[in-house]
Amino acid sequence: MPDDTKTEAFRPEARAPRGFADKRARNLRAERAILEAVSKVYERHGFEALDTGAFEYADALGKFLPDSDRPNEGVFALQDDDDQWMALRYDLTAPLARFAAQNWETLPKPFRRYAYGPVWRNEKPGPGRFREFIQCDADTVGSARPEADAEIIAMAVAGLEAAGLPRGSAVLRINNRKLLNGLLTSAGVETGGQKLAVLRAVDKLDRLGVEGVRLLLGEGRLDESGAFTKGAGLVGKAIDAVVDFVQAGSGGRSETLSKIANVIGGSAEGDEGLNELALIDAALKSLGVADDQAMFEPSIVRGLEYYTGAVFEAELLLSTTDEKGAKVSFGSIGGGGRYDDLIARFTGQPVPATGFSFGVSRLASALRAAGREPGGTARGPVVIINFDQAHMGEYFSVAADLRNAGIPAEVYLGTSGMRPQMKYADRRMAPAAIMLGGDEIAAGTVTIKDLDLGRELASGVADNAAWKAERPGQQTIPRGELVSAVRKIISGSVEG
Repeated sequence: MPDDTKTEAFRPEARAPRGFADKRARNLRAERAILEAVSKVYERHGFEALDTGAFEYADALGKFLPDSDRPNEGVFALQDDDDQWMALRYDLTAPLARFAAQNWETLPKPFRRYAYGPVWRNEKPGPGRFREFIQCDADTVGSARPEADAEIIAMAVAGLEAAGLPRGSAVLRINNRKLLNGLLTSAGVETGGQKLAVLRAVDKLDRLGVEGVRLLLGEGRLDESGAFTKGAGLVGKAIDAVVDFVQAGSGGRSETLSKIANVIGGSAEGDEGLNELALIDAALKSLGVADDQAMFEPSIVRGLEYYTGAVFEAELLLSTTDEKGAKVSFGSIGGGGRYDDLIARFTGQPVPATGFSFGVSRLASALRAAGREPGGTARGPVVIINFDQAHMGEYFSVAADLRNAGIPAEVYLGTSGMRPQMKYADRRMAPAAIMLGGDEIAAGTVTIKDLDLGRELASGVADNAAWKAERPGQQTIPRGELVSAVRKIISGSVEG
């Protein structure tokens, strides 16, 4: 009779948590290439690398202050053994603010740092929206000069180009929150709720167009689904002034400043914002940043309550397609601005700060969608075919020779025959397969199969005919010539 006391072993379903992506070599290589390129730009500008821990105390994060027994709104939080709540960092700026406040007396001022690493957000995941992703930031803490904003902008332009977006592929759009604040003051908007409604309306310009924004600035807007969004409640000339302001961004930076000055109407805060943008413009010109690389755009809002002055956003201009060939729009691939109140949360004293951040994973996806694979084409190791257990020592000796010469190599350690091994090497995108049978070992030779050439011929590519004609698909050579022959295959595939 069956033993009813025995229960079937529990087998968990193999699944990744929603919003957390597994990354193979292609994605990791792309992210690493971007980070290395951008880090070099930051270091050339004199920025110091800084890495803070993954966890911060929840009350130090600022954006998601605990308001319940478990402060997990927006962040992933847990309680430490001393009953204090900790949370995974949701960006790299809040940890910088804590670090600067904690170490302010010993830091060089201004403090210029860059950082990169994963951040986590306890939000609903969706297509292209993850709960864990990589960010890369550069910030200057302790300088209120608009030139500090300009340098961050120029560095962002250089960083994006270094990451693989040549000139004309992206643009930095710049605004100043003081301009819109001054305009709203002149229009008689005084309450925080109404000002926030205006900012939200302006932020939807790209999606809804001018007429949609007009409706949201006024009584409100009925969308296609029949849902009604209450507007900011502006009327007449106030609506016209805001619309004129957000449309003043055509033309070069100097021309845009003149248009904005005509709309602002001489408010004190607006004039302050204009002066800051004028100083940013002058610094950008000195730094060699042209109007087509960084432009003034009054419709840029960014962070409805976070920023205090200049704001900037990087927009991808390249045409991009998904894996099925359909056109996709990436829009913003990074942004930042001036945040002069963040460190004051800890110290009670205002400390000016400005910075830029871009999502590395998002940028890698955008580059790939534009046909610009970050980090280059996938390259696997040279694979040494395993014919006979008795010759395993020879196989590992060949692998060691290649590795010592800086060439990735591996001995096939499965149990399949030669044909599956060759298929394995091809799936690994190996540039070549090395074969040593008994005859080659006795004669002191090796046979090399050029897999890159095989892939080129199989794809039917007709160019580089001379290059292909000079490359034998398979060759048997003296063992001592192995390294130079493999190097030639690898370098030939890069040149071809």
